[in-house]
This record gives sequence, C-alpha cells and structure tokens, in this order.
Amino acid sequence: CSSDLSPQQGRGEVGLPRRVLAFVYPFAIVWLANKQLPVGNVPGKKSANEWREILSPEAFNVLVERGTERAGSSPYDKLYDDGQYNCAACDSPLYSASTKFDSGTGWPSFYDTIPGSVDKTVQLLYCVGDFGARECRCHNCGCHLGHMFTDGPAPTGQRYCMNGVALKFVPAAELPPVV
Repeated sequence: CSSDLSPQQGRGEVGLPRRVLAFVYPFAIVWLANKQLPVGNVPGKKSANEWREILSPEAFNVLVERGTERAGSSPYDKLYDDGQYNCAACDSPLYSASTKFDSGTGWPSFYDTIPGSVDKTVQLLYCVGDFGARECRCHNCGCHLGHMFTDGPAPTGQRYCMNGVALKFVPAAELPPVV
C-alpha cells in the first residue's frame, strides 16, 4: 500500500482530535459525576423563582442550587440542645437532636433521620472514596440538605453531614406533644 503522506504526517491528522479529547475527557467525567438528579414529584415542590422569593440568598444557594456552606459557619454545628431539626425551606421534621454528634467536620452531623423524612440519591462525585455516600434531600420539598457518608458512629455507621443553612432548629419546649 503506498501513500503520499509520511507516517509523521498521518499521525498529525489524528493527533489533534485525540489531544482535544484527552483535554476535554477529564472535565466531562467530573461534570457527569457531579450532575444532580432532578427533583421528582414531591408534595412541597416549588419552582426556583418561588424558592428565590422565600429563601435568603445563602439558603437558596444550598437548598435549591445544591451548594455547600463554608465549614464552621453554622451555629448549629456546636448546638446540642434538646429538640428537632426541620427543613429550612418547608419546615418538615428531619432529625431529632438526640441523634446529633460532633463529627469534627464543621457541619452539623447526625447518625440517623426521622423515618421517611430524608431521601438519598446517588451523586457519583461523592462516591470516590466512599461508595456508600449519598446526597440527602428533604422528602417533602426535594431541597438539598447535605450528604450522608458511611463513616458515622454506632448504631447506624452513617454520618448525615448537613448544611446548617438547610436546617431550622426547634427547641423541645416548642415541639407539639407526642400522642
């Protein structure tokens, strides 16, 4: 087989697309790994504009845009009073204060949820190093709360690492009586 192109010239033509692919590929993988699943049908679902009217800019960033507050910035991180933590967006009960512990991460952490209150979704970027890691969302409104990791204390072995701005603390004295 004869060709007018030298072997060097032939490789140069395919080399550029391969170099572009080699450059773009890692960014595409990170983008796909961090892609969030959309909020499904939840009772308290609202549009981004509706949430923007209700929430502070910081809360909107975390709850709707799925951002993360700076570690150590929440007063709830070191609050250990009796009570309950509700969703800051829809006020649904999420965590009993009795399940809160000091994880040393700078975010309020719990080892368990109030049953049926938190949905967990796979967010591939967080699975690097912890294949059990999950994004946590409020079951009622679908807002982003934080993440669950599998390095928590007994009895569950789970660490629900929550953004404080996604939570609202209700002291025990203000909770309705249990029937």
